[in-house]
Amino acid sequence: MGYRVLVCSSALPDNQRPTTWAILMLRAFGLFCLLLLAACSSKTDQPSDRTQAAIHFQEGEAAFASGLYQDAIAAWEKVRESYYSPELNTLVDLKIAEAHFLAGNYVEAAVAFEQFLKTHRNHPRAADALYQLGIAYHNQTRSHDQDQTPTRLALQAFRDFQNRFPDDPRHQEVAGYIAMERDKLAAHELYVARFYLKADHYEAAIGRLKGLLDKFPDYRNKAEVYLSLGQAYLENHERAKAIETFNILFEKYPLSEYTEEAREFVDENF
Repeated sequence: MGYRVLVCSSALPDNQRPTTWAILMLRAFGLFCLLLLAACSSKTDQPSDRTQAAIHFQEGEAAFASGLYQDAIAAWEKVRESYYSPELNTLVDLKIAEAHFLAGNYVEAAVAFEQFLKTHRNHPRAADALYQLGIAYHNQTRSHDQDQTPTRLALQAFRDFQNRFPDDPRHQEVAGYIAMERDKLAAHELYVARFYLKADHYEAAIGRLKGLLDKFPDYRNKAEVYLSLGQAYLENHERAKAIETFNILFEKYPLSEYTEEAREFVDENF
């Protein structure tokens, strides 16, 4: 079907301008043509779209199997663009998330898994997605002296996994990850408390250390916590609490290097 360029009627002399009725007829004809094209498109494009989507999907599968994860992601994104099917798009969403994960793109993987779980919370593979979400966040965690947002998000994902899938065979493995995330958060709290202690903000240090002991009673390095808390109490002129704290350290961790440091501190300051 060919098209002609119509000149704006206002640019023509008065005796050559089309009548209002003629303009309306032209517009009606143009609308009819557009509707006809849309009807033809809906009849002819759908099978082509499905075929194209299938081709892109298989391209993604082949690339994924070869470890070409970025190529797989690109192909699967074309599936979403070329044809919509709830089942197919759900599968593609999960596959893209897994490809990001295996490619080591943990930020992108976490975003993709979060979106998948938000949209398909009760999907048969929700346990796999939630487990991989936790690992994706875990692999973004940093040392105790840096921001711990990924650690908190990993802990949240793993706890959600334990609550929702208590019979999953990965339950014990997830429990180990939870212990690691909690240990990192506790180490960060100790780092901040030590910073306050060195900056002579003793009350802030005491509050942080007491909070650490309350939230993380299983922290592996509690000897250093008691050393720092005893020092903070003494520097804050709370002698009785300092003595009580150092005695806990001496009794529970007699062989710790921090116990020896505490003895030296006591000898110098009492």
